[in-house]
Amino acid sequence: MKQEVWQQDWLERWALYRPEKAALQEHEGGRMINYRDLNALANGMAAYLSERHGVKAGERVAVIAEYSITYVALFGAAQKLGFALVPINYRLAAPEIREITLDAGPGLIFYEDHFAHLVPKLDGIPAYEMKDLEAAVPQSRFEIQPVEEDDSIFIIYTSGTTGKPKGVRYSHKMAFWNSINTALSLSLSSENRTVNVMPPFHTGGWNVLLLPFLHHGGFTYLFKKFEADQVLAKLAEMKCNIFMGVPTMLAMMAQDKSFESTPLHHLDYIIVGGESMPVPLIEKYAQKGVAIRQGYGMTEVGPNLTSLHQDDAIRKIGSIGRPNFYVQHRIVKEDGSAAAANEAGELWLRGPMVTPGYWNNAEAGKNAFSEDGLWFKTGDIVKEDEDKYLYIVDRLKNMYISGAENVYPAEIERVLKQSTNIRECAVVGVKDEKWGEVGKAFVVLHQPEEEASLRAFCVERLARFKVPKYFVVLDAMPLTDSGKIDRKKLKQQ
Repeated sequence: MKQEVWQQDWLERWALYRPEKAALQEHEGGRMINYRDLNALANGMAAYLSERHGVKAGERVAVIAEYSITYVALFGAAQKLGFALVPINYRLAAPEIREITLDAGPGLIFYEDHFAHLVPKLDGIPAYEMKDLEAAVPQSRFEIQPVEEDDSIFIIYTSGTTGKPKGVRYSHKMAFWNSINTALSLSLSSENRTVNVMPPFHTGGWNVLLLPFLHHGGFTYLFKKFEADQVLAKLAEMKCNIFMGVPTMLAMMAQDKSFESTPLHHLDYIIVGGESMPVPLIEKYAQKGVAIRQGYGMTEVGPNLTSLHQDDAIRKIGSIGRPNFYVQHRIVKEDGSAAAANEAGELWLRGPMVTPGYWNNAEAGKNAFSEDGLWFKTGDIVKEDEDKYLYIVDRLKNMYISGAENVYPAEIERVLKQSTNIRECAVVGVKDEKWGEVGKAFVVLHQPEEEASLRAFCVERLARFKVPKYFVVLDAMPLTDSGKIDRKKLKQQ
């Protein structure tokens, strides 16, 4: 069925309800815009794209740019006109960007001038600088184009760490219900304030907080790049009450010389995504009165799927919490039966926040769902305890087999993170003549430590077959563009 217009055009409503309310501010230059002007800018862009470039509902518009008010207004234009934004990762090499662009088939590309060298030259796909959108004249109204609820508002390409990137169709319905789930979990309102440091080519950059904030009339301060000292300063100056980051970012902030002196009492909590946060780091923030809420998400579903309440951050160490309000889940064992409490199985998800599929890849979509098409198979192995709290055991693809035993690296990493001397860690499976595969642990330490000591720490806490055979000390972990540890590079090492 057609999606209702009130459900589709969030900026129009906030321009009516609270026109003078600050919506966005850019870190570079300090430009600020309220909801009335942001809506007028989005209306103007929708008219400009429709009249000047012939953009229609259902078409794609690719963007190679960092966050700005202009970029967010372009999202508003997409809601109004019905086209899909394709945010392209500007950290990729030009050939990779060309491959993604060819797959997405956009009608046009917008880019920032310092990314001009990355723009593919393709017949029939014109490219324009983001500043060309300034030709769009803000206007009070635009005739909204109705869309189907499963029509795409984004096509978000996965990182492609295990092969060719897949374009996830992120629908209008997903954006709406993800926002509802987020608001119910985090108690969002128009008084919420945050700093956004996640990149626009990652689902977290749009859908963890930015879009739920736009939907609920909140305020977002936009950073193009993460700088620990500047983010700390702005969290304090802007009196933000919610912040989202990955553990690597939070570790860098905690290690910054300004951390102890920066007042963070306005923060109700920090949301952590990407991977679990080490307990010593949770405790360091707790000493400043800042609670940590860990959760779980993925590009194809949500992404805000579970949440661990800040009061349980220590009591339920390592948990991703419970599913959000409109998220259904199952835990399925290899034989297809349901897992019992504390029994491992693959996490399956169902609800209105699940992707309708992948762009130009029906086979991948078919493989991602259960045979009846009702459940999305995440590929994550989880356990659920007696209190209905979920724990990630590992990614199904990360599992390795050592001496006929299934070994999940995340289980070993959870033990390693209990060491106060280990800042970061990751375990991968490597070939071994005797056992088939064994573990290789990469660690970043606070202080030098012998390999024998690291191994002894694991021997005391893990079954013998789970103890890594090798330990490698690094100065820093290689990271993916979304800030996660790059396991592919570690395997190559």
